[in-house]
Amino acid sequence: MPEWIVASETGRLREVLVCPPDHYRWLPTNSIARRTLAGGGEADLQGLQSQHRELVAALEQGGARVHLLPPQPHLPYMAYTRDSVVVTHRGPVLCQLERPQRRGEYAHLLDWHEGQGSRFWRKSSAGTLEGGDVHILRPGLALIGASGGRTDLAGAEQLAGWLRAEGWEVRIETFDEHFLHLDVLFCLAAPGLAAACLDVLDPGFVAWLGAHGISCLNVPYRAAMQLGCNILALGEGRVISAAESRDLNAALRAEGLTVLDPPLSLFTAGGGGPHCLTCPLARDA
Repeated sequence: MPEWIVASETGRLREVLVCPPDHYRWLPTNSIARRTLAGGGEADLQGLQSQHRELVAALEQGGARVHLLPPQPHLPYMAYTRDSVVVTHRGPVLCQLERPQRRGEYAHLLDWHEGQGSRFWRKSSAGTLEGGDVHILRPGLALIGASGGRTDLAGAEQLAGWLRAEGWEVRIETFDEHFLHLDVLFCLAAPGLAAACLDVLDPGFVAWLGAHGISCLNVPYRAAMQLGCNILALGEGRVISAAESRDLNAALRAEGLTVLDPPLSLFTAGGGGPHCLTCPLARDA
């Protein structure tokens, strides 16, 4: 069996799962996509495929082995591989997706992992749980967002219970479901450093991060709604952030990080950035 373990969101990324956007289209299932559609936006398949190839190139440049999940015509949001499965220190956890348009993804993830010889550590069965709300901050410390929309308290508490039984500290952070997933408002860039929308996040949560040695680069509300916070740490001082997030990318570089910045505007218009488009399978501790 492959040893797929993620015990830290910032450990060096070794293996990652993505899904080509061959059947991707914008769906009015979140506030960001609805705004795009209301503005008359139309998805460009060739443009989407080109941007996704640039993301894959950035992942490979960062040293990750990229696995491809076969896309399915009736599941256009499979490209956002973050949500269906989250990998923990004990292995993969199958999530419980909330939107009817995405629920069928579970079957293809089960088949794919079985084909790889991968065994699930746990399968979500209480409420709803989506990977965009799960942050494995470092060994022994996790954060789970619960908006009541994509991830509800029952789903968050079930995963938190499994982790707490392993001796982990887990914080469940509630927020407004307008923001889709917690990774729209918060993502780690490197150990002790995050991109965060301080305009929205609860001050108590920001204080909790500080108490655990995590400082935040502020991303204003408008930029956050364009997926500015949605970044992917590659480890060893490298991070993937969309080219369109110019201010944040400059701030990350000022912190000494190497920023790989593929254009991802066609995906962020649908509600997902580099964090959403990737499911880390294996990271160094």
